[in-house]
Amino acid sequence: MDEPHVFALNALVRAWRAAVDEQRFVPWFDPDGPGVNARILVLMESPGPRTVAAGDLGFSTEDNDDPTAAALRAARASAGVARDGYVRWNVVPWPTYDATGHRRPPLVRDLEEARPALKELWAALPDLHVVVAVGMPALQGVMRLMTIDETARVVPVLAVPHPSPRNAHARAEAFNRLRVALERSQKIARLRA
Repeated sequence: MDEPHVFALNALVRAWRAAVDEQRFVPWFDPDGPGVNARILVLMESPGPRTVAAGDLGFSTEDNDDPTAAALRAARASAGVARDGYVRWNVVPWPTYDATGHRRPPLVRDLEEARPALKELWAALPDLHVVVAVGMPALQGVMRLMTIDETARVVPVLAVPHPSPRNAHARAEAFNRLRVALERSQKIARLRA
């Protein structure tokens, strides 16, 4: 967690965890990724149930044991993107729940609450060239950052459907779009470097 390339990112995690009265779960950044040297950001919606269940040992990583992480891992490998070629994160870095305590996708109010955290992440990634927004909340969150906050750096964004089991009826298409977006993000990152 404190390797030099992820130290500043995990310092953000510590700050986000401490920023609320009730300590909320925020996973660690993956030390197998490029950390602050990332040119590609794969932006998911919010931490998955198994990541949350891991508690302080939870990482935002393609190595997690869940269907979404497996789909991202397979799409990344198929696209030819190196394991350390991107950083994976969530537009809302903590889990989101409904009034009954069940998990739900992030809403606009969650995106607004999390926008300062996304802005801090944006600033911590000086070489960021492209974002792959996975799912509508991720796309809305990144677009809100770049269009509400006039100081936010503007970068290309490729939007793809979320490859989770919830989207089973279109899962093959979602996987293919994720793979293509990762291929194209790698080309964009090279062109802009």
